[in-house]
Amino acid sequence: MIATAIAGASRLISGASVRWHCDPHSSTQRIYFANHSSHLDFIVIWSALPPRLRRLARPVAGRDYWDKGIVRRHLARHIFRAVLIDRGTATAESTKDPHAAARASTQRMALEMGGLHSLIVFPEGTRSVSGEIGSFKSGLYHLSRLRPDAELIPVYLENLNRILPKAERLPAPMLSRVIFGPRLRVNSDDEKNEFLARARAALIQLKEI
Repeated sequence: MIATAIAGASRLISGASVRWHCDPHSSTQRIYFANHSSHLDFIVIWSALPPRLRRLARPVAGRDYWDKGIVRRHLARHIFRAVLIDRGTATAESTKDPHAAARASTQRMALEMGGLHSLIVFPEGTRSVSGEIGSFKSGLYHLSRLRPDAELIPVYLENLNRILPKAERLPAPMLSRVIFGPRLRVNSDDEKNEFLARARAALIQLKEI
């Protein structure tokens, strides 16, 4: 009931119209990758999914934000069943190998998918202040290699940076769009930078639809 209420409230606040350019009812595990400009982003994508897929979709989110406070923690753990990752925490090991934490996070994401769940990820790694789509971090590439069985689906979010801008606590209701694009094909011989550029281009193309 709580999940249903949150999904309804999210659609009301965001005024989101949803367009699908892939099968909205596919049972195949997926990695939904989207542009990132607001704390509402994963909630709006999660709410836009059909109920059956919503129950199986797990957003990847920063522990530093979603593990603070009783309400956020409860929502993240028990309603969204988010995969919470640590961001920017320096340790002795990460100092020796700055990529170790990123590799560990990606491996955990792949493991958390199991044989049933899909993920919602944001390859930019941080929210865009301008709303422009920034360069992608390497995590999406490595995740696609760890889970080649999962479909990669680009999702373009429009206007959410105006509904809940960075540093704001209360959303301002207005219209937005959620566009689920066609599956991004993955080639076994894709070079990392080429793959990331192609994934980013697939997301940008949805902006013009």
